[in-house]
Amino acid sequence: MARRRIGEILYKRGLVDKNNLAKAVKKARDEHSLTGEVLVAMGVVSEDDVARALAKQFGMRYVDIDDIKIPDKYAKLLPDDILQRHQVIPFGEEAGKLKLIINNPLDLDTQDLIRFRLGKDLECYLAAPAKISNHISKLTDAVRGSIDQTTEELQEEGKAIEKELEKVAEGEIEDDGPVIRLTNLIIDEAVNMGASDIHIEAMSDRVRLRYRIDGVCLERDSIPKNMQSPLIARMKILSGMDIAERRVPQDGRIKRTVKGMDIDFRVSCLPGYHGPSIVLRILRPDNVNIGIQALGFEGELFDRFQHIIKRPNGIFLVTGPTGSGKTTTLYSALKELNRPDKKIITAEDPVEYMVPGINQCQVNSEIDFTFSKILRSMLRQAPNIILVGEIRDGEVADIAIQAALTGHLVFSTLHTNDAPSAIARLIDMGVKPFLVASSIQAVMAQRLVRRICSECKEVYENPDKRFLNLVGITEQDMEKHTIYRGAGCSRCNGTGYKGRMAIFELMEMNNKLRELSFNREPTQRIRKAALASGMRGLVDDGRDKVFRGFTTPEEVARVAQIEEVQF
Repeated sequence: MARRRIGEILYKRGLVDKNNLAKAVKKARDEHSLTGEVLVAMGVVSEDDVARALAKQFGMRYVDIDDIKIPDKYAKLLPDDILQRHQVIPFGEEAGKLKLIINNPLDLDTQDLIRFRLGKDLECYLAAPAKISNHISKLTDAVRGSIDQTTEELQEEGKAIEKELEKVAEGEIEDDGPVIRLTNLIIDEAVNMGASDIHIEAMSDRVRLRYRIDGVCLERDSIPKNMQSPLIARMKILSGMDIAERRVPQDGRIKRTVKGMDIDFRVSCLPGYHGPSIVLRILRPDNVNIGIQALGFEGELFDRFQHIIKRPNGIFLVTGPTGSGKTTTLYSALKELNRPDKKIITAEDPVEYMVPGINQCQVNSEIDFTFSKILRSMLRQAPNIILVGEIRDGEVADIAIQAALTGHLVFSTLHTNDAPSAIARLIDMGVKPFLVASSIQAVMAQRLVRRICSECKEVYENPDKRFLNLVGITEQDMEKHTIYRGAGCSRCNGTGYKGRMAIFELMEMNNKLRELSFNREPTQRIRKAALASGMRGLVDDGRDKVFRGFTTPEEVARVAQIEEVQF
């Protein structure tokens, strides 16, 4: 059904006669302007009349700004520059939707920008442009000092969009403004929210957008299905992929400056039934600058870790599943050891973080530049310290062990659930047990638990006893310690958690453990001996962090892979 024209609506309401309407329509046609604007200029109708007619035309609701009071929390939702540039005013919330006053129902780009910036669905209302402008002037004068986003940040965002538009002008990409702005908004918002990954997933009727924040995927929004192809193409262009290839997986990288920080995005494209799935891993340079103690090392554990990483030779392994912070831990150790008198070389696939003063090599399977070839070559470079991104097979394990036995300190990662399992894993790869027993100095398993949000932290009055039992918290412990949780607030997106820290299980090799490893004893016997010699398990370290108010029993139970837990 076609929309009624604005002049027809005004005529039906008796606000304009046929003669004036005919004049306005002709003048609007001649001057390529809008009939409503011409009628206002002629003094026949007011801006309010036209706004009410527009609301009728587009099936929206009209609001008279003079009759409403806007709460401070909504007045502060958007920066001055956004309010003034786009002439919009948030003024409330209803049924989970943000109520937004606009003056142009056809400006969908602005609505998309607000929706992505605030992460809320919109319920749009129409008002007279002059009243909106006057009210924004009052609002910006009242709240200018308390707005979170600075003008410099907005200018930075504007520069990024301008660069894309320059590419359009030079013919590098098609003139597809909404897609460019949408891509920029997704990337910038994910970085600003502290996400580690962006997931863009093609579904049957939509494109799902999710951010992984503090290790948990949060659904951000649904993008219309008709935006799927241009959005995927845009991501492929930015990351250097072949946009014509849709049958095989592809990898790429994007470099982008956000908030003055140069950030790398590792991009993966996987073909799917309903279309490709794109994942951007956000590699923040500040992740490796947080310092060893900020990772979660405390007290005796910190002293033992410092002692191990400063040994002259041997292998130090960090184990855990993907995303458990192994690389961050090893980089933090390397930065601690990175001194002019030490030569450090790494073999990585891929190089995630660039560290000044360290020689970093990236695996390239296309030219047969593998871990084993890099390792053999780097040994001729006379390094003091070697980092191998991951021990994936027996050949790499053998070379790493030979390097450790010939006077090098070797750091690497392994995918096992706990520290003692690393011994059996290396032997299963084909490494001789006596080499494993003699070369390994220590194995450390780790997981990342979410920190309780400092803004909404409160005493956990009645924690679930099931989780208390799972992490070994007794009634006597409850009498000595206070358990905390996050109530949920805007800073933590209602989750009660903000940021992460690690829990550790450090197994330092001794004569007993070397003997058990040499004899290929079962993992359970090695674990029992390690605990008897002073190793503290993941749950033990997690329990201490619960007592110190850093995290919750539920979080420790979730990440420590306790078998009884069902989430």
